[in-house]
Amino acid sequence: MSRRVMRTAAPEFDRENANEFSVGVDFGGTNLRVAAYSPKDGVLETVHQTTRLKDGRDAVVSDMCTGIREVIERQSKTRKLKGVGMGSPGPIELPGGLLHDLPNLPGWGGLELRATLEKQLGTTVIIENDANAAALGECFLGRGKTLGIDSLCMMTLGTGVGGGIILHGNILDGMNGFAGEIGHLNIWTDGLACGCGGHGCTEPYASATSVRTHAKLRIAHGDAPGLAAMAAKNPEFTPRDVGVLAESGDADARKIFENLGQALGIALSACVNTLNLPLYLIGGGLLNAWKLFAPAMFNELRSRSYIYRLTEPSAEDLATHRNGKTYVEKAELGGDAGFLGACLLPFTTWEEARR
Repeated sequence: MSRRVMRTAAPEFDRENANEFSVGVDFGGTNLRVAAYSPKDGVLETVHQTTRLKDGRDAVVSDMCTGIREVIERQSKTRKLKGVGMGSPGPIELPGGLLHDLPNLPGWGGLELRATLEKQLGTTVIIENDANAAALGECFLGRGKTLGIDSLCMMTLGTGVGGGIILHGNILDGMNGFAGEIGHLNIWTDGLACGCGGHGCTEPYASATSVRTHAKLRIAHGDAPGLAAMAAKNPEFTPRDVGVLAESGDADARKIFENLGQALGIALSACVNTLNLPLYLIGGGLLNAWKLFAPAMFNELRSRSYIYRLTEPSAEDLATHRNGKTYVEKAELGGDAGFLGACLLPFTTWEEARR
């Protein structure tokens, strides 16, 4: 069930409100971005901050409000504020914006984020799951716009694995805002523990965090000399470091990404078989490792999804994007998808946003 009704291709046709602007907030565990956006002129300004998680949630909320107020003050001199939109890590109950126990943000559970922001700012705020916001950005300003598609599913590979579904231009929130939690699809019976409390979810196998975890497991096993040498040289190694090692031909590093691709393929097959959408996008910080994980991902997808086998695009289809085919591609907007989607949220009807 969707509660958001987007005006068709809102950034382009909303000419009667050309002098309006929105403020979008991309709230992450590491970075906090506040941007002003106009359908006519695009992004007007962006303010970057570090998310002060160690100082507690009140300090982070205060930073959000300070950044929002400063942007509103500057832009209101020449434009009219439409509203404030925010993409937040989930699970988050919508439309109220109540945060539950966030696997990657301990201590934030129980915060009524929307009500808290509206009280401090004195203006309407629309809250969305950050992965939904990223999917919305890709649909209206990214790959969906490029291809002329208004329905897609997006997986974001970062600290966790996020998922967002756009159906005919609407965010598919579900009954409580919990739809699209692809990172918590169960792909391995009795698999690794997940931050959500379950076992065998997509997230412990296909996130950026999982790359480090599986590298450490292989090192601890004692038969991955390349990974062990990398970790000895740099104990704080990143997923990108593992990717560089894999690109150099290290078999153990390559296996990590092959396993990651397999996990993604299993999750994607469930999405393709259930949703039958024209476009599935992979985004997030691991996108630069596409060549390392994509072959295994597509092999698994072909093996597990008969819908994909029926609708797999040919080489010619990939060049022309013929209708009736299932396309699995890299997202187009990179790290900007989330805050651009947040900027778009106020350009929904307030009545629908409040339902």
